[in-house]
Amino acid sequence: MKNILAMACVAAAMTLGGCSSVPLTETGAISSYSGLGPTSGTFGKWRSYVRGEVLEARTIKIIPTRMTPQARAVLKVASDQKLVTNAVDRSLCLALSDRFVVVPESAPADLTVQATVSTIVPTGSVAAGVSKVMTLGTAAVLPVGVPRLPIGLGGIAVEAEATNASGTQVAAITWARGANSLTSNARVSEIGDAYGLASSFGNQFGRMVVSGKDNPGIALPSARRIGSAAGLPPKYRACDAFGRSSGLAGLAGSVVGAPPSWTDNGADP
Repeated sequence: MKNILAMACVAAAMTLGGCSSVPLTETGAISSYSGLGPTSGTFGKWRSYVRGEVLEARTIKIIPTRMTPQARAVLKVASDQKLVTNAVDRSLCLALSDRFVVVPESAPADLTVQATVSTIVPTGSVAAGVSKVMTLGTAAVLPVGVPRLPIGLGGIAVEAEATNASGTQVAAITWARGANSLTSNARVSEIGDAYGLASSFGNQFGRMVVSGKDNPGIALPSARRIGSAAGLPPKYRACDAFGRSSGLAGLAGSVVGAPPSWTDNGADP
């Protein structure tokens, strides 16, 4: 009987595999879009490029991520805006630490990175709450839970670039991704999906700059990065400006669908 019910849940997941559509943007947040390649991606979409000279750099700094007026108008609570932008920076810092020495914003560096959140699609809190209750309830009695409801799905679009010491763009990306009912965990918050996807963006752009490849593929994280993601001190003190990862508390909060604000202490004041 359980096998039959499990198969029914999988079939439902295939049927309800909805996703939030978020378009790529060109808001003028980066200095040039002319070098960007064709659109890539499956779950998300992006256009990007990176010059080989990034591999010659030793030091890098991160200017805190900005948010366009259009995105801020969607998220009117300043603390929610900060949680999303800081999630980008924290993820960027951890990824960039795999190759570069990350220095404070005030220090000189071979490369400078800055991102801008250009679009926010808010998560439907009510739909996310219902989805989480259904998932947790069925997981208690079945081998698999039902998929997330394909309504109220959020998303995010981000633009970013890396520039060298003379201010010339050496890497750039415009990136957009929406949550989907199969792989995106529901969190009862307007920023639930944007917050999670912000970290995905930071990791992807960071790996792009680290590898010097515009599509670096999948790579196993270093032991240091795993530790930092679990809430241990980051490799470089400059990353502490974006606060520590919430570790097991954050994982538990995500599992039960808690708002990010419940477990993420944000950037250092």
